Amino acid sequence: MSEVATDGHPLTAARRLDPRTWPWWGQTLGVYAASRLFAAVVFLWVAGYQKANVWTQAHPSYFPWVSLMFDGSWYKKIALYGYPSTIPLDAHGNVQQNAWAFFPLYPALARGVMTVTRLPWEVAAPLLSTVLAGGAMLLIHRGIAEGAPRAVGRWPGLPLATVALVCAFPTSPVLQTAYTESLALLLVAGALLAVVRRRYAWAGLVIVLLGLSRAVALPMAAVVVVHAGVRWWDARRGRDELRPRTVGALALLTAVAVASGFLWPAICGWVTGDPSAYLRTQESWRGLHSVQPFIGWTYVPQFWFHASWPLVVVPAVAFTLAVVLAPSAFRLGRELHAWGAAYVVYIAGVVEPGSSLARFLLLAFPLGAATAGAVGRTRRGRAAWLAFVVLLMLGLQVLWVRQIWLFNPQGDWPP
Repeated sequence: MSEVATDGHPLTAARRLDPRTWPWWGQTLGVYAASRLFAAVVFLWVAGYQKANVWTQAHPSYFPWVSLMFDGSWYKKIALYGYPSTIPLDAHGNVQQNAWAFFPLYPALARGVMTVTRLPWEVAAPLLSTVLAGGAMLLIHRGIAEGAPRAVGRWPGLPLATVALVCAFPTSPVLQTAYTESLALLLVAGALLAVVRRRYAWAGLVIVLLGLSRAVALPMAAVVVVHAGVRWWDARRGRDELRPRTVGALALLTAVAVASGFLWPAICGWVTGDPSAYLRTQESWRGLHSVQPFIGWTYVPQFWFHASWPLVVVPAVAFTLAVVLAPSAFRLGRELHAWGAAYVVYIAGVVEPGSSLARFLLLAFPLGAATAGAVGRTRRGRAAWLAFVVLLMLGLQVLWVRQIWLFNPQGDWPP
């Protein structure tokens, strides 16, 4: 019996090579693999300009460069030695930068891979991240396909287009480095898909894991509240059934999401004996040594951009708001739209403005669907818009690796 492609026609040898005949998961992984190859080439090119530093030798090869730079060395230290039992202080009693700022699930998984495969951190961690991000792309595709029926009905290719935009996002090279973006993206996409499918027990488990991966579990509570509100509204109009058991499950899931947002700080305080250990550790990385909401934005003019900061910050904020409030965003399912909006507001409140902010936006993948679906009612118009955005993002991706990942500071460092 001959194989049949997705269009119903028999598969010949030539048609097997045509991505249009591949199943959805094959197309998704094909886009992802091509994007990782592109990013790897960019990494290798830029590595030629890297000088010796505290993390790597000059002109490092691929695996050391993507596994040891910046936070990668912190995660390696955690994977090998764990966390300190107390918060380290300097001679003046100020908290020093330490491992408690970094969440435990990713280094624990990497340590497991190292144990099973006998691979060193420099190889195991990037491979783990790359595999996790591949799984995230599959969940993103399913999340858009099932969670945004109105938008997908308007454009059936939207799930794959969203994957393409996430893969091309300027900071997406981090998905193959020893950072937690891959794991967090996998868990965020999994939690949203579980909520959309009304698998609340699975959603709760994934959100707890998210709380041990990154400080992003708290806005997931907003998604659950919006989901519950939509179900209540539909039940009042006879389009859904909301039993007491379901109400209890949704209430419990909301509580789990809120609790998961404070899980790691609580563990940190319990182990070190200092209830404020996590916040004090975070302060050691901040320019104002404060973690008050939105306070970091008060010194943007003195941070990166000096007198030209409005030329960067204002358009970036305006573009983000436009994407969140665009008609294409409202065509997404309520859960996907709620995550995009709640997460953007959340990171604006808790994250210091800097190079990491663009990296954190990777987790707001529903905004990629809103961007992809923003222009073009015709097939040709959608294709042209998608190609333009992808090419623009790939160019910015090269710029991000060249300007941010490359570390050749001028003058004395650290300051």
